[in-house]
Parts: sequence; structure tokens; C-alpha cells
Amino acid sequence: MKYVSLPDNDVRPLPFYLTMEEYVARRFSDEIFFMWQVNPTVIFGRNQLIDNEVNLSYCRDHGIEFYRRKSGGGCVYADMDNIMFSYIVSGDDVVTTFSDYTGRVAEMLRGLGIDARSSGRNDVTIGGRKVSGNAFYHIPGRSIVHGTMLYDTDIAHMSAAISPSGAKLRSKGVDSVKSHITVLREYTDMSIDEFKQYVRATLCDGEIALGADDVERIEEMSRQYYTDRWIYGKNPRYSRRHAVRLEGVGEFLVEIELKGDCILDLNIAGDYFPVGDIDLKIIEPLRGVRYSRDAVDEALGDINPPEVIASIDRDQLINLIIPDNNG
Repeated sequence: MKYVSLPDNDVRPLPFYLTMEEYVARRFSDEIFFMWQVNPTVIFGRNQLIDNEVNLSYCRDHGIEFYRRKSGGGCVYADMDNIMFSYIVSGDDVVTTFSDYTGRVAEMLRGLGIDARSSGRNDVTIGGRKVSGNAFYHIPGRSIVHGTMLYDTDIAHMSAAISPSGAKLRSKGVDSVKSHITVLREYTDMSIDEFKQYVRATLCDGEIALGADDVERIEEMSRQYYTDRWIYGKNPRYSRRHAVRLEGVGEFLVEIELKGDCILDLNIAGDYFPVGDIDLKIIEPLRGVRYSRDAVDEALGDINPPEVIASIDRDQLINLIIPDNNG
């Protein structure tokens, strides 16, 4: 695996590093890894509703930036005491990619005598508490995983800036963000820089060095992340709204605008992992369709749901659109 380095040690805004992932994924065919740090920032998933996930007033009052990423998954907080990992590999299989990557990260931590485990669909834990949470997306032929590695962090900011739903917290058996996570500082005497050196030496065996021209192109490409349209997303009108949590798949908020008994528009928000084009494969085929289970099933045709939303099956998808008590 090759480590991608920048020509300087400047701390850049989060959109730069998200864009850098795509940039190197498209330019190089190698298995790739790099680390980065940002000033206090909340990062929420592509399909999440910002008002449900981010305490915007707290972030603005405390100078915490907030950005939407292209990957699915949940909301995370990062600062300079947290290390972000980016991993890029060829292939499209989300389950295999996650399993391989989180397994390697856990093994790397065990090399320090830390009893780390790959857990759930996307986490690495120590003693049952999360030390690394990860998200996934892909471009043609390339899979991108990125996530946190909590060396140390400002727990007060993390707890106040993120507003996860009560359902999600109850499902994890906790009533606060703080009781759900742990930090590496509690398990190692290494400094954060020493730990970064260890990670690179353990996971990587070569380097791809980017230059000033690459930095300039990445900065130009990153502009889309700063627009209000991208950050705040769409807020559709809806006639029906229901929340569903599917174990091993994610948390969903489904909003449906009806005209008569037909679906006029549909929005599927949540922390799930999209692996295909949801608008093309699910939303568009259901516009104008009668709001019934049989009509929805027929309109979805021969789509294979796990190729659109990771780990979901067809019955679960139909139940998302039309819960059992809606016929």
C-alpha cells in the first residue's frame, strides 16, 4: 500500500482532503492510504438532514466548521487531536472493503498491545467503545473508505456539536456521545506524531508524492463542498414521514410527497451506505407510482437492492417506502 504525501505540512479545510481522495483515486491504480488532521469540524453523511444531526448554533458560536461528505454513514466530529484516515482500493464491494480495512486497522492497533476489534458494519472498538468510525463511497472501479482515529479529542465539543437521534443512541445502549467512544491516549504512551509514524510504517511500503500543481488542482476541484446547496441539501415537502432503523443497514428517515394516491416525490435520508445511484434506481422509478406495496414492488422492477443501498434486501426496501401498516 502506497502512502500519499503532500509537499507541505499545512492544515487545510476538510473539503480539500475529501477532494484529494477522489483526485488520487482517479489518477493512480495503487492501493492508497494517507492521514490528515483538521481544525474543529463536524462532518455529516451525504444523505443526512443537517438539522437532525448538527447543532448548528453551537458550531457557529464556537467556530466549528461543518461540511457534508459524499459518503454515507453518520455524523462525526474531528479536530487536531483526532487523525483522519483515507484508504482507497480497486473494487466496488462495500462489505468486503469495510471488513478488510477495519480488520487491518484493528490488527495495526493490536501491534501496540491494544485489544482492538473490528465491530459492527464500520467501526473499530476497544473494550466495546468506538475509537474509529468509517464511511464508504465509490467511483467507477475504485472504493474509498475514510474515517476517524480518536487519539484524543475535545469531548465537550464532540458531545455538543453532534445531535444524534435518540433512536440511534438507544440502539447502542448509551445516552450520550461521550459514553460511546474512547481515545487512544488512554492506551498508549506514544505522542500523536509517533503514532502517525507507526501507522505509516505498519500499513505502507511506498510513497506517492504530490506536488504544488496537484495541490492547486485539488483546491479548485474542492469548491463544490462549500456551496449552501451541497451543505444544507434539499428540504422537500412531504405528506408522509416515518423513521426506520434496520440493524446492520442503517437509520432511515423516509419523506414522501403524495398527490392523490400517487408518489409525487420521495427522499430517503439517513446514515446508510449508498453504493449505487439512489435517484436513478429508486427515486425516479417511483415518481408517479401508486402508493401501494404491489405498485412499488412492480415499479422497482429487477433492481438488486444491495447494489444500491449496502446490505438491504428487497422486502426491507419496500417496507421503507410503505410500512406494513400502510398496505
